[in-house]
Amino acid sequence: METVLISKQKKANQLINILAVAIPVAVAVLLGIRQKVDLGSWTTYLPHLNGIINSLTAILLMAGLYFIRQKNIAAHRLTMLMAFVLGSVFLVSYVLYHLSNESTAFGGEGWIRPVYYFLLISHIVLSVVVVWFVLRALYYALSGQYAQHRRVVKWAYPIWLYVSITGVVVYLMIAPYYTH
Repeated sequence: METVLISKQKKANQLINILAVAIPVAVAVLLGIRQKVDLGSWTTYLPHLNGIINSLTAILLMAGLYFIRQKNIAAHRLTMLMAFVLGSVFLVSYVLYHLSNESTAFGGEGWIRPVYYFLLISHIVLSVVVVWFVLRALYYALSGQYAQHRRVVKWAYPIWLYVSITGVVVYLMIAPYYTH
């Protein structure tokens, strides 16, 4: 019986590690495609949707923390699963937008320019890093390994919250420069 559990754990770890590498690599490759695909003008609204998704994700993350501190496990589980689903929807929306639209250049000048690029770069780097942590935290929670879940969440939560909040801030900073 213990051998079966170890085997399942090993397979889950392998899958998490593969996804944590494959997702950012796939996104980078898709973003690197210079020939844009015409998916229709509706895709020009996706950055606005992404700003909303990041806002809702941040709210859900904070609500999830509140609920677990109140020992309301059912509400915590629901809000965190909703945050995970929104993160997945964001990823699809982000890729669709960048497959079909040119990137928007930031037009700010002066002191705001380095602030914007610091936030953008830290957001991008940490969004790559957080994938592994979130997948691992989700796996541990769903498999009932709560001690391991808590250990991973000590890293996953602040990174994920930072990525969600900076996603909104970066969106608000670049939104005036969208041409559509």
